Amino acid sequence: MARFHRVMVKLSGGALAGGSGFGFDRAALEHIVGEILSVRELGVEMAIMVGGGNIFRGNMADDWGIERAEADNIGATATVINSLMLRGALTARGAGDVRVMTAIPMNAVAEPYIRLRSIHHMEKGRLLIFAAGTGQPYITTDYPAVQRALETRCDVIFAAKNGAPGVCTADPNLEPTARRFTTLPYEEVLTRNLKVMDQAAFLLAKEYRLPLYVFDFAEKQAMRRICEGEDVGTLIADGLPVQFA
Repeated sequence: MARFHRVMVKLSGGALAGGSGFGFDRAALEHIVGEILSVRELGVEMAIMVGGGNIFRGNMADDWGIERAEADNIGATATVINSLMLRGALTARGAGDVRVMTAIPMNAVAEPYIRLRSIHHMEKGRLLIFAAGTGQPYITTDYPAVQRALETRCDVIFAAKNGAPGVCTADPNLEPTARRFTTLPYEEVLTRNLKVMDQAAFLLAKEYRLPLYVFDFAEKQAMRRICEGEDVGTLIADGLPVQFA
C-alpha cells in the first residue's frame, strides 16, 4: 500500500523544457508523464501545479520594462499553456481522464477551479492539473501549490527540483562538500535560511503542518519510491530531527 493517499506535485516550467530551458522538450515530457503514471499505478490520487518559466520569466519582463502585475498575468497564461501541453501528453499515453482547472476563467479549454469539484474529480480517479496560480499577481506558483494542496486535502507536496538531490547545506553544483538533509523540521529550514520554495508558500505549509518532499525530478521513479516508503530527497515536516544522508 502506498504511503500517501493524495499528493500535490509542484513542477517548474523548466521541467518541460529539458536542457534547453525554453519551450518543450519531447524527452522531458516523456519523463514527466512516465513518472506521473508510475505513481498512479499505486492508486495514489494526484494533483499537479506547473509553473510557466519555460515560456515567460520575470527577467524578460524586466528587459522590456513590463510592470509586475502585467508580467504575472502573462506568466499565469504560460502556466495554462503548460497545463494543456501536459494534459495532451498524459492523455496520449493512456492516462485516462485528465482535467485542467484554471483560476482565470478559460471555459473553452479548461474548467474553472472549484474546490469541491476538484476533490470530487480526484475521488473519481481523475488526474488534476491546476493552472493560472490563484488568478492574482505578485505571487509565485509555489504559493498556490500549497494553497490548493490544503484546499483539496492532500497529504503531502512533492516539490520537484531540477539538478538538486534535495535540500542541501549549500548548492551542490557549486560546493562539492555540500551535504544533503534526509529530514528537517520546518523551523530548521527557516533558521538556516535554506531555499526550499517561496517563503510565503513555505510559511503556509508550516502553519498547517503540510509535509514537503524535496527531490531531484531527474532521478528515475523518485515519486513512486517515496510513495512506497523509500527515503528519497529531503522530507520536511513538523517534529522531525535534523538528519543527513
